[in-house]
Amino acid sequence: MTAQSPIRLKAAAVLASLSLLLSGCFITPGKFTSELQLMEQDRFAFTYEGEIFFLALADLAAMGAANDTFEANCWDQETFEDRECTPEEETEQRAEWEAGAEARAAKNAKEAEQMAAIMGGINPNDPEASAELVKLLLRQKGWNSVEDMGDGVFEVSYSISGSLSHDFMFPVIEGFPTTNPFVQMIMRDGNVVRVNAPGFAAQNEGGPMGPLMGGIPGMAGLASLSEGENSEEKVPNVPTIEGTFTIVTSGTIRANNTDEGSNPTPNGESLTWNISPRTKAAPTALIDMSR
Repeated sequence: MTAQSPIRLKAAAVLASLSLLLSGCFITPGKFTSELQLMEQDRFAFTYEGEIFFLALADLAAMGAANDTFEANCWDQETFEDRECTPEEETEQRAEWEAGAEARAAKNAKEAEQMAAIMGGINPNDPEASAELVKLLLRQKGWNSVEDMGDGVFEVSYSISGSLSHDFMFPVIEGFPTTNPFVQMIMRDGNVVRVNAPGFAAQNEGGPMGPLMGGIPGMAGLASLSEGENSEEKVPNVPTIEGTFTIVTSGTIRANNTDEGSNPTPNGESLTWNISPRTKAAPTALIDMSR
């Protein structure tokens, strides 16, 4: 068996990591503005304007195709630099690659079936997958507009209002697992509201991508090293998280983790978090609405 260079092995690790990410159906914010209003008479209103990124719908098809195309590679054991394979080495590697064709096909089919099961029946390998997702979102209450921007990125306008009689979470998508919340509103006894926004912390372990949000750019670097700057084998173009999250309330703010605390508004007080790739702590607040 011919050994592969460390850089080639790192590139393979990139693809394996992305496969693991896909199994979780990760959803992350890009550029956005979001506001939660907690108002008198036990009412709330929530808005989200901006980008939402679906990793499963990113441009992974080309990566998968490249990974399933035979390419012999050899390296010098002294300098660790790539070199041209001999005919014998290429024949040996091709035989090994062809021997695994059936297993690769079965694995790809199983992963596609699993992904469709957690994406409301949408097969991410289907060319119409993005259009199907747009239809799915638009038929749900609150999704006022959804525009496919390509490569897994959607520009959305979402707004909804209701009573403070139940918990609330965004986003909730029919048929999708509720494991990647951007914002959670949890009702406690005594009309106290706990607000958490785990999806608005790029480096927070509880966020939708957790430590992998920092790892994807690193994987992109590995991919570029493996094939050069002109390589067609790239990791997804994950949009940069950047935006503001604001809470406006007529209630009493018991606790929050903003940098500067609350500010007065005509409707009570407001809390604002400026979100960037450097944001470590997820926005959180505890608000008493009993007064």
